[in-house]
Amino acid sequence: MINKLNVEGQNKYDYPETRQILNQLVADISQLSVNIHQTHWYMRGKEFFRLHPLMDEYMDQLGVHLDEIAERLIEIGGAPYSTTQEFMDHTGLPEEPGEFGKYSMEDYVARLVNQFEYLRDVYQKAMEISDAEKDWPTQDMLNGFKGEIDKNIWTLNAFLGKGPFGD
Repeated sequence: MINKLNVEGQNKYDYPETRQILNQLVADISQLSVNIHQTHWYMRGKEFFRLHPLMDEYMDQLGVHLDEIAERLIEIGGAPYSTTQEFMDHTGLPEEPGEFGKYSMEDYVARLVNQFEYLRDVYQKAMEISDAEKDWPTQDMLNGFKGEIDKNIWTLNAFLGKGPFGD
């Protein structure tokens, strides 16, 4: 029989609050992806050729975030939400039917800024929770993702003629 090796004082790897907030991110990223798809499909106007491919980039970016967060959640003993109903039951983001002419191009962009700001704040909260539970690999992953979301907010606000914080 092989004896388990331990570093004294380092045998606790239970992160219950981190698991919970990572699942929150799974739900929120899934809903944000749907909302970006909606923008992608229903946008019209002079900026279409520039913004339409940008929505593809955002969906790809969030796909990476979602996969890595779900896998990290499994690594630390969690089970990621995996149904549309679970996403809807746990997201803080809105769901509304799309229709042509409902929003102007600027309104779609402002809506995305608002939703990316929400996601940024959930990332910040998750970083604080993972820090408190000393789950630094999760915190490191989230820090990089938050930086990407910060850039999205900045560039979308610039499109709207605003500063990085919407001022």
